[in-house]
Amino acid sequence: MIQLRHFFVALLPLVFGFGTSLAFALTQDKCGRLVGPLFAPKCHWIQLEYQLGFQMAGTLLGCLIAAALGAWLERRSRRAAERAYVNQGVTT
Repeated sequence: MIQLRHFFVALLPLVFGFGTSLAFALTQDKCGRLVGPLFAPKCHWIQLEYQLGFQMAGTLLGCLIAAALGAWLERRSRRAAERAYVNQGVTT
């Protein structure tokens, strides 16, 4: 169970990066319609640069969320371990 949780936390940056890249690609118009057939190749490369930038930003956001979520889960598990240790020594 713990390995599965770690796997999903580690998968967050990949999912966020892919999601933002895909969202950017799907919301953009085709370059040929915007600038014409003469400048379409240049527009395409610029559009890919922007898509790569969005992908990096999404991956960074996913890393930050994964770090915060991992720290929160670690703190929660340590608190539970401390409570179990304290409760183990108390007899009523």
